[in-house]
Order: sequence, then C-alpha cells, then structure tokens
Amino acid sequence: MDILSAQFLSALLAIVVIDLVLAGDNAIVIALAARKLPPDLQRRAVIWGSVGAVVVRSLMTMAVVWLLKIPGLLLAGGALLLWIAVKLMTPTNDHGEDGVDASTTFLGAMKTIVIADAVMGVDNVLAVAGAAHGSYLLVVLGLLISVPIVVWGSTLLLKLTERFPAIVMLGAGVLAFTGVKMALSEPLLKPWLADLGHFSLLAYLLGVGGVMLIGTARQSNGKLDHALRGHQARFALPDAPISEFHTEGETTMNKILVPIDGSENSMDALRHVLRTNPADALQVLVLNVQPLLTRHISRFVSAADRDAWRQERADSATHKAREELQRHRVTYAVKVALGSRVDAITQTAQDESCTKIVLGTARKNSLTRLVENSVTTRLLEDSPVPVEVVAGRQASTWERWGVPATLGAALAAAVAVAD
Repeated sequence: MDILSAQFLSALLAIVVIDLVLAGDNAIVIALAARKLPPDLQRRAVIWGSVGAVVVRSLMTMAVVWLLKIPGLLLAGGALLLWIAVKLMTPTNDHGEDGVDASTTFLGAMKTIVIADAVMGVDNVLAVAGAAHGSYLLVVLGLLISVPIVVWGSTLLLKLTERFPAIVMLGAGVLAFTGVKMALSEPLLKPWLADLGHFSLLAYLLGVGGVMLIGTARQSNGKLDHALRGHQARFALPDAPISEFHTEGETTMNKILVPIDGSENSMDALRHVLRTNPADALQVLVLNVQPLLTRHISRFVSAADRDAWRQERADSATHKAREELQRHRVTYAVKVALGSRVDAITQTAQDESCTKIVLGTARKNSLTRLVENSVTTRLLEDSPVPVEVVAGRQASTWERWGVPATLGAALAAAVAVAD
C-alpha cells in the first residue's frame, strides 16, 4: 500500500479518529493510578507504566492483525466493531461502581496501568487492526499516535468530547464503517457477494445508519435516566460547606446560581453579579459540574479515588470564585454536581429555588456553536429558570475556525472514502 495513496491516508485518518474516541478512558486510568505516589515518582510511574502498556498493546495488535487472516474472524471482528460503535454512543457512568484503590507503590501503579490498558484497550486494538488492512506500518503509526493521547491527553479528551459530541458520533461512524468493511472483506463471503451487485453499498448504509439510529436512541434513554435519578457529589469543598442559605430579617434576597468551571468567562459572570446586585440582598450559589466517568474506569479506580480526583478539580475550579465572594462579604454556598452540565445546572436551580442563572460564555461564531455542545444555547432553550448570559472573552481562532474546519474535513474524507 503506497503511503501517499488515498487508501493509506484514509486508513490513517480512521486510526486517528479511533484513537481519539477510544483512548480517553485509558488516559484517565493512567492519571488516577499514580495520584497517590509522591510527586517525584508519579511522572516515572506514568512514563514506565505507559511504556509497558505500549509494549503489551503492540503485541496484542500484531497478534490481532495475524489472527484476522484466519477464515471467519474478519466477519466476527466486523460484527464486534459494530457493537463497540453502538456502545461508544451509549451513556455509561460510574455511579455506584467501586474498583480498586490507587496504589501507593511505584510497582503497584505500573501494574495497574499495564493491566488496565491491556483490558480496556481490546476495542482499540481490534479497531486499529481492522482499519490497518494488514499493514504493520499503519499499526505502528496508530500506536505512535495513541501513545501521547493516552499519556498526556486525559483532561483534554474529556473536555473535547464533552464540548464537541460530533467527535463521538464521527468516531462511532468510523468504527461502524470499519466493521462493515472488515465483514465484507471476509473470504468466506466473497463467493456470495460477487453475485449481489450493489449489496456492499447497502451493507454500509445499513451498518453505519443502524449504529447511528440505535446509538442515538440509547443516548436519549441514557440522558433521561440520568436526569430522573440525578447525581449529587458525595463531597464538599474546604471552607465552602454545602449548606442552606439564610434570609436576613425581612430583606428580599436575590438568589442567583452561577456555574463556575475555572474559566475567566465564568468569573466574568460572577463579577457581573457582584457589580449589579447589592451585597446585603444577594445570595450566590456557585455550582461546579464534574463529569461522570465510564464503568470501564470504575473497574480499576475506587469510588473514593474518583471522588478525590473530582474534589481536587472542583476545588481548583472554584478557588478564585470563593476568594472573590469572601472579599465582597456576600452570602454564598458551593455545590458540586455530577453529570451533564445542562441537566445539573437546570435541576440545581430548580431545587434551590434560584431567581435566575447567570452564565458566562466566550464570544463565538454561529459555526462553532453549531458543532459544539453549547451549554449556553441549550440552557436558553430548555431552562425553566430565567437565564442571563454574560459575554466574556473572544474564543480562540482555533475554537472559532479550526475545530469546525477539522470536523468538516474529517467528514468530507469519510464521505470520500465511502465513495
């Protein structure tokens, strides 16, 4: 396969997308596995654990590429990739799940990283092997791409897939396309397919379209289930206990919910609230929303360690807001919720009887808001509580033009490959 051919480049693009959507869980486990080690050992454990994981994953991928030459396994592998694509679009969470505590020793952390990556990387290995079409060069390139994602990209991937759900849908589509292509490449089926004319095109349409329809339906059911159950964090932040507000005498208090994620835009919203409301008639509810992790992660990370990780993130995100509120001597409380930001903000505002929600947002073009999971747009559409939007900083050039252009190019390439 020529490295400059359309087939090679499209396969490489498919591997990049597969790594982006399937490597996130592994990255978070690696970050959490070493969190109890002394700082000087954390970096070493992550690096050497990742080296061990890469060696194991390389051997697994080479083995799968070889095994796929056995008659019947391409068909089975293709069917498995279709199931993985559906699972990718299905919301799962770590609520109520408990795993193992993070190790306090260097070797223990390395062992957790290697075992977790081997177990959780099976879907990635199968998908990369299928997309590589037997090319060991593509396998090596796929590993070189996935390694930095797994080692350094946990938080970035979490934010990226949360803000741009189109990435997950694109990844599921690529997995479904790869699965159908694997199945149609099965030597046992070629005598049957030769007489069916345009059956291949129909198979791609049914496979990719079916995954999208089933995945979208399961996403809707999962979101409804999360909304009905709700998830409240099991921890409180230092000097900001989760407590009830109190009213001073007969004063009518203005109770405002301000979502804080640590960004300057969210701080601009808080400053706007402090400027436009008298301190003696103001109650501020600071809300930080932490993500639900997948059940894969909960198998290797205990609930206590996951909560501690979330608490550190929430404490860091709300630190400046708490200092600002204390400086202005405003009555406030901090709450931490788990799950979808829109659902958490809306539900908390209703539960706490807030008069309104004040939300900070970056200045973006309509193209970016079209492809991202815009919290601002969804709150304005769905929230029963009044929402006030404070325009903050200008979004970066990459956010305004790079992300939409990249997603558009990836979609165009996928269509070109399909043709």
